[in-house]
Order: sequence, then C-alpha cells, then structure tokens
Amino acid sequence: AVAGEIMAYMKANNYEVADAGETITFKGLVPKSKSQAFFLTFCTALCLASLALVLQIQFIDAKMPVTGGDINWFYMVALSPYAGVYYWRSGDREDNFELKLVEADDLTKVEINVLGDEEEIDRMWRTLDFVEQGMVKVEGLLAE
Repeated sequence: AVAGEIMAYMKANNYEVADAGETITFKGLVPKSKSQAFFLTFCTALCLASLALVLQIQFIDAKMPVTGGDINWFYMVALSPYAGVYYWRSGDREDNFELKLVEADDLTKVEINVLGDEEEIDRMWRTLDFVEQGMVKVEGLLAE
C-alpha cells in the first residue's frame, strides 16, 4: 500500500521510474517558471542598485574617460533582465530521486530510505503524511 501511494505521488509530480531494483530510482524534469525568472530579475536589480549606490558614493568625482562627463552608476540596473534570460535558457533541470522500502519482519512497519532534493522530500512527507523515524508529529497551534 505504501509503495502504491509513493508511486502515485511520483507520477502526479512528473517523475518516471528509471530503475526498479532493490532501490527504485525516479527521474523527473523540474520545469522553469516565469515567477522564478521574474524574482531573479528583481533580486538582481536590487543588488545592482545597491552596488551602484556604493560606487556612486565611493567614486563621487569619477569622470567618463573619453567625454569627461559624470558617470551614472545606476545604468547598471538595466542589466538585471539578463539574470532572468540566463535562468530561462537553463531553467529546466533533471531531478533524481531514490527510494528504498525496508519492511519489518513482523510486516507492521515500513521504513523508507530516501535520497533526493530536500524540498521534494519535505513536500512528499507532508503530502503523504509520513513521519521521520524517531520523530513525533505534533499539531501546530494554527492548524487548520
């Protein structure tokens, strides 16, 4: 029953079985997202604006080499969309997830050994309502 739940969860999250021996290996494609590209662009803009402020204060009397005009360091912020473009070109990544089910001798407990992305493991535990070995699940004060 546990293996069926895990298999259904992995299929629902775009994972396919790559190897099914003693350890089951799932491979999935984590797609790029527009929201993450926009977030990276925003964070890069903030970082470049902060750098421009520091450079503006540090090199207050700096002049352009050829024209001799003042340097406006804040033009660097216009480069921030390239962070989103870079992410968008290389955003898809292949994710591997390995599971090993170990059943107790009396068939009352199933131990699951997992190797994979930490966020995906946490999401799987929460979705399937599993608990780590040695941990006790405590309901929060603000539980729904």
